Amino acid sequence: FTFLNEATKLSDTMNKLMRTILSLFMLFSMTSAFTASPRASFAVTSTGSVASSTSLNMVFGKKKTAAQKAEEEAKAAMYWEGEWVCKDCGYIYNRGECAGMYFEEQGPGFRCPQCSGPRRRYAKKVGDRVGTTLDGGDAPILIFSFGGVIATIVFGVWAVNNL
Repeated sequence: FTFLNEATKLSDTMNKLMRTILSLFMLFSMTSAFTASPRASFAVTSTGSVASSTSLNMVFGKKKTAAQKAEEEAKAAMYWEGEWVCKDCGYIYNRGECAGMYFEEQGPGFRCPQCSGPRRRYAKKVGDRVGTTLDGGDAPILIFSFGGVIATIVFGVWAVNNL
């Protein structure tokens, strides 16, 4: 019985300690809600002058020169103008979401952002029709898979006849 009495005393002590800690926590959290906090003040001043081009550049970026525009158009002409579609989930490739890179610039490790499908699962979309990718689609995988199955069967037959 002495063990149970000591355990009960310890339990009561732990409960009191927990209540004290919880009370202190609630006390400090409530008092911080009533303290004045510094607020950011925004003053609008009008100087009557037109905004400088440097301040607009920070918002809209610098204006492209004719040479930069021509270079960008030449680069765009090298790549597919239509849409690239993931055959697994229907995700349409968006340059803006993928570091501004054209689909053809993506490396072989590229994955669909929506379903993590490999690059070879993307296809060109022309109107309502979806074609195959530059990687050859699934044909290489299927050819080597069936070749492996046939090689396994041939080896099995050879092993049964010779052993």
